[in-house]
Amino acid sequence: MKIMHLSDLHLGKRLNAFSLVKDQKYILGQIIDIADRKKPDCVVIAGDIYDRTVPSAEAVALFDDFLSRLSERELPVMVISGNHDSPERIAYGNKIMQKSRIYLSPVYDGNIKPVILHDDFGEVYFYLLPFIRPSNVRQAFKDTEINTYTDALKVAVDAMNIDKSKRNILVAHQFVTGAIRSESEEIYVGNLENVSMEVFEDFDYTALGHIHRPQNTGSDKIRYCGTPLKYSFSEADHEKSVTFVEIGEKNSPLKIETEKLVPLIDMQEIRGSFEEVMQLPPSDNYMRVTLTDEEMIVDAVGKLRVKFSNIMAVSYDNNRTNAVPDLNSPAKLSENTPEELFALFYREVNGMDMSQEKIDIVNDIIKEIWGYES
Repeated sequence: MKIMHLSDLHLGKRLNAFSLVKDQKYILGQIIDIADRKKPDCVVIAGDIYDRTVPSAEAVALFDDFLSRLSERELPVMVISGNHDSPERIAYGNKIMQKSRIYLSPVYDGNIKPVILHDDFGEVYFYLLPFIRPSNVRQAFKDTEINTYTDALKVAVDAMNIDKSKRNILVAHQFVTGAIRSESEEIYVGNLENVSMEVFEDFDYTALGHIHRPQNTGSDKIRYCGTPLKYSFSEADHEKSVTFVEIGEKNSPLKIETEKLVPLIDMQEIRGSFEEVMQLPPSDNYMRVTLTDEEMIVDAVGKLRVKFSNIMAVSYDNNRTNAVPDLNSPAKLSENTPEELFALFYREVNGMDMSQEKIDIVNDIIKEIWGYES
């Protein structure tokens, strides 16, 4: 069975006030063309269909058209909600959609029944696990102690009661420890959402979403396919692709291939003084420019847009900016727990540390938001 693995479409996304709907429509058409050429037996979409829980009408129409075109090809399509999606909206119409062999993950209630497909070697069981937090799983298993994301995933997977003698595929949207992040992903400070890859060891393949760089995690049995488009300048050097996985009989090696995706408009970073940058050839790429001038350039964006029509951002790297610590960097975020980071922020703003009473209040709020126990 050949599986086309997609994720993180982020339909409706805007980047630096630029709408990417036109780019997304183009790349979804390219994915359809690739499907026609590669002829998969089914498609899995591992979450973050939309960029917002309440997507725009344009984004919904775009996904509707994409699903319709896949359905016209009589391809079974399995879709789960990601952390950017509303589980209720993704689940809507699931029973009706199944008549067209489109399977949507329900709102998580602890009971996940597999979608069963068949090939020459028999049955393949697909388990559609929407993005979950410990708080979601605690609601379904009230008598089970669940403190971490790994605890939550382990309980959710154990409840599936998979038959290990069969071929089992998990579709999930989580952050597996060791995966390489990009700036465009939602960052949880202190790496609270880490999930141990051992949770997935009983599955023949785990089709993951959430991380934007295509990569295997631990083995080729656990894979992120990545986004179809570049959604931050940290991804400017990424090569985006569609992942195809062929699964044969039980315990046989997987065959994994990728098909390159070429964007309508590429993304590019350039760096130098204003004078050096203005000497570069014109470009229609989405552009981020880092200027090294010590003095601010008046209306830098307007002047640069004469040569770079799709310039998105201009920043400075000089003695002045280097003197300011960047508390918003992913590295700084991952070094601290939410409690520690808020304490740093409070001290930065107020010039003093929080009282114990304030610390207790903040800690209670953070535990409620992130759904974990310290």
